[in-house]
Amino acid sequence: MDKYKELLKEIKGQVPVGESFDLLERKLNVGDRDATMFFVDGLVSGSMMQRVIFSLFSLQKDQVDRAEDAESFIKYNLPFLDTLVVKDVNQAIKYLYSGLVPLLIAGYEGIIIIDCRDYPLRSVEEPSKEKSLRGAKDGFVESMMMNIALIRRRIRDNHLIFKIFAIGDITKSDVAMTYMKDKADMKMVEKLEQTLKSLKVEGLTVTEQSLVEALTGKKAGRFNPFPRVRYTQRPDIIAAHVEEGKIAIIVDNSPTVILLPAGVFDFVQDVDDYYFPILTGNYFRLLRMANILVILFATPVYLLFAEGDIPVHDSIKFFITEEDFAISIFWQFILLELAIDGLKLASLNTPDSLGMSLSVIGALILGEFSVSSGWFVPQTILCMAVVALASFTQPSIELGYGIKFMRVFMLIGAHILGWPGMAAAFVISIAVMAATKTVVGTSYLYPLVPWDGAKLKKLIFRTKK
Repeated sequence: MDKYKELLKEIKGQVPVGESFDLLERKLNVGDRDATMFFVDGLVSGSMMQRVIFSLFSLQKDQVDRAEDAESFIKYNLPFLDTLVVKDVNQAIKYLYSGLVPLLIAGYEGIIIIDCRDYPLRSVEEPSKEKSLRGAKDGFVESMMMNIALIRRRIRDNHLIFKIFAIGDITKSDVAMTYMKDKADMKMVEKLEQTLKSLKVEGLTVTEQSLVEALTGKKAGRFNPFPRVRYTQRPDIIAAHVEEGKIAIIVDNSPTVILLPAGVFDFVQDVDDYYFPILTGNYFRLLRMANILVILFATPVYLLFAEGDIPVHDSIKFFITEEDFAISIFWQFILLELAIDGLKLASLNTPDSLGMSLSVIGALILGEFSVSSGWFVPQTILCMAVVALASFTQPSIELGYGIKFMRVFMLIGAHILGWPGMAAAFVISIAVMAATKTVVGTSYLYPLVPWDGAKLKKLIFRTKK
């Protein structure tokens, strides 16, 4: 049996052609030689495939015979941009499922791979969660190559490096790591590269989150609410941080890019801080930090005032309820925490046409009816409304929920032990944060721990681009 028939038999033995309707085999005659190509219908461009087949049918016998091997055939007879030769059948099958076209020609040992991909793709519109008042309005999409192009368009430098990995025994997902080799910590880059190469997982079923959990380990951070990486769908944010020396990881089929290392202070930055003058940018950033304090302490401190654990000054006595209520202040806050998160989940699953109805129902449930029924007092609803609004000023949803769990923990401590309980819960939360490590092993509280005053100043105050 010649090499062509051997390769053909091996590929057809693994690829379920005829069993799965989208896996197709096309028999050809190229210069009086038998040839076969395989492709996945839906992942290839029809017009590109027609041009490739027409080009192959146009070849004469002498044109094919002068090519001694597959590499020479590509050189003389394939006028297409992305072509290569592989010897490994498993590698060829991986390319097939990625949308490329393996071509076998009798007389050649290698398998020719032709790039005719045409993935379903939406436009590079601005991410709905990360809108900016000014600046770029594009965003990452589900195509890894398109995302790489959006970054390369912004950083036109020889030092910008992209490295590709295939992760997942089943999914074999494409994952790209990008960094500036003259600015990134190369020891960190090499460590991460080795980790990605040796990663053993069945697949990245939920793309970037599956990758992060595989990098951190299944048990690591199971009860730790703080995010260990920063996620973003904005190419300008990734380009800016990569230019500063950070590492980005792009996962195919996901519009969300992972940025690392990411400490807690990295989450206080937002793109609008840099699209406005320095004074305005600093105002935005300081306002965001002040809102973190509001999110953390508003409800636990109010609970201490309402239960008499902290003396109430005459100037704020009007805000402390003296009415009778059916449910204690503590349980009112707990129920409101659950109700607000329930409304957020409901809004995600509500069609746009019913969005106004959900808003009206939510306002009635958490407003007039809840107060008139005696379950809640207006002050607790106002506190939770302020907390909910303040949480929307934070650019990271993941850190927002980390702060939320801190607040609930402090609320429980305040309810059980008063202000010492709240203080103990706060200290424990900070200790957990201090013990947390980023994906690459750096301190979560850097540049506070270890101390780096210049870096901390840059993260708290916007000085320049």
